[in-house]
Amino acid sequence: MPRSLFPNAAPERRAELERDSTVKLLNDYDWSTNPLGTIPEWPESLKGAVRLMMVASTPMVMLVGPQAILIYNDAYGVFAGQKHPDIFGMPALEAWPEIADFNRQNIVRGLEGESWTLSDQELVLNRHGGPESAWMDLHYSPIMGDDGHSMGTLCIVHETTDRMLTEKALARSEERLTLALSSSALVGTWDWDTINNIVTADDQFADLYNVDSQVAGLGAPIEQYLLAVEHEDLPRVNDDLQQSIVSRTDFRSEYRVVAPDGTRRWVVASGRPRFNAEGQVYRFPGVVIDITEQRRAAEALAKSDLEFRTLADAMPQMVWATQPDGYHDYYNARWYEFTGMEPGTTDGEGWNGVFHPEDQDRAWSVWRKSLETGEPYQIEYRLRHHSGAYRWTLGRALPIRDEAGRIVRWIGTCTDIHESRKAAEERELVAQELSHRIKNIFAVLTGIVSLSARGRPEIKPFADQLRQRIFALGEAHDFVRPQTYLSDGPKGQGTLSALVARLMRPYETEDGAGRIHYSGDDTVIDDAAATPLALLFHELATNAAKYGALQGAEGWVDLTGRLDGNEFYLTWKERGGPEMAAPSQLSGFGSRLIELSVTGQMHGKIDRFWETDGLKVELALPLSSLMRTSRLRTLEKNEDA
Repeated sequence: MPRSLFPNAAPERRAELERDSTVKLLNDYDWSTNPLGTIPEWPESLKGAVRLMMVASTPMVMLVGPQAILIYNDAYGVFAGQKHPDIFGMPALEAWPEIADFNRQNIVRGLEGESWTLSDQELVLNRHGGPESAWMDLHYSPIMGDDGHSMGTLCIVHETTDRMLTEKALARSEERLTLALSSSALVGTWDWDTINNIVTADDQFADLYNVDSQVAGLGAPIEQYLLAVEHEDLPRVNDDLQQSIVSRTDFRSEYRVVAPDGTRRWVVASGRPRFNAEGQVYRFPGVVIDITEQRRAAEALAKSDLEFRTLADAMPQMVWATQPDGYHDYYNARWYEFTGMEPGTTDGEGWNGVFHPEDQDRAWSVWRKSLETGEPYQIEYRLRHHSGAYRWTLGRALPIRDEAGRIVRWIGTCTDIHESRKAAEERELVAQELSHRIKNIFAVLTGIVSLSARGRPEIKPFADQLRQRIFALGEAHDFVRPQTYLSDGPKGQGTLSALVARLMRPYETEDGAGRIHYSGDDTVIDDAAATPLALLFHELATNAAKYGALQGAEGWVDLTGRLDGNEFYLTWKERGGPEMAAPSQLSGFGSRLIELSVTGQMHGKIDRFWETDGLKVELALPLSSLMRTSRLRTLEKNEDA
């Protein structure tokens, strides 16, 4: 009995049909061991249905009988992947165990004569050595027998996996694009069909141009979108569009769009025309970016820059600015008026050429240190005037830092101090001359005292004390005498410890060792405080030399300073001298001089303690009596009160 599905076909025709690998598989299959039995035993309706399926190009599979025996065509064999041809003739539940539950219900429905369709059905199949998701459209129909009952189910399979994956990828891409659009200044996209004059756009673009999103999705004439463009900007936008098409270049236009409530926003629209083979524009896609905030920032920056330049040009000083690395890129009008240089010629490092040759290296050194450390810049140098003469100027600069502390700019000034410097030098010359004359007066006074005492031996002790006091005043004056303008020392001031060291030189030992030891806090004093302090220490040292620790060679004095708020405390403690007893009263001229100096001139307090190991004197002096700056601050506080 022939086993072929086509028993009446000529050998040549049968061989031609069996070129289909699945037809040959069906003919060669040993159906005698299969629940369906041999092919000749099949009902004619089943054989006819199988013949129809075998020659079809669409993937088809039959689930025949209660066991749902699989019979399928060549196209389904491709769909089955690595499972083909092993599953041919197998029960469906065994052939596809991973979807057994899904097939079980379909077998039942097919045997009951039901037809149904499943669209984009997702199934996890093991077709290529591992589970993978696949999507397909499944069309189920019953295989009707001669008795009107269903013999099984015919399933037509149309795999949609590629389409579904593409759609999912497109959905993910659109989602990412939407997220990107929402987190950036990019508003939306548009695509202009120039042949039909239809512009399709996304929701964001449509909302910006006051067009309904559904209308924009289906497409609307470009004129409907252009209604939102600011009236003054519309001609320019149209010109930019036409220019892009005519010149075949990218389109870019910056303009304003007006919302229904009158709000105006700045946008940049960019696009590129697409040309067909005939050179005709058929598409014009593009994007639009909201630049409102950038425009506002740029306008604010331009306004700020204009205000800065106006203010800088109105100042009598020369103003300049540099980049963080020190590159000079701005000078105000005063700079060019002063130097006579052409604008731009002193940019970069050109500024140093305007300095006096003797000041250039020093100016570079100071400026370089400020750039390296970020410290404020200050220096005096000679700058070439437009007249050709060099004039003294004061250069200053401060860094501008961002929130992270990084220097972003340097802003500096140059102030003409030539006249004030000359005046100061003249004043100091007069002060030096006056100081010299005062020293001469001290010398003359000392000489007069000496001459007056020659014929009066009884007043010699008094004369000697007077000369010593005049000498102390001279030392104090010399200590705080005016300094020259170019000197590095303090102007008319020094420290308390230095004044003591200067006054106590006469009491040094033969080997130069000091006998008054200063320790503790120190303080600055000025010329007003030096005179009473000199008299005070002179009297204390003189008394110590006559009656106290400095009388012998072994004694010394500890002088200790202590700063406490606005008060400065001094302790004079004599050590190594003879035992002392408190006098019955303090009525001598020296004692009165000390009181006058401390309480009268310096508004301080003095206490004496005659201890067995030596005199101790405690002084409390206001800081305002020691330094001129402190006195000025005190006056300011009193005026404010």
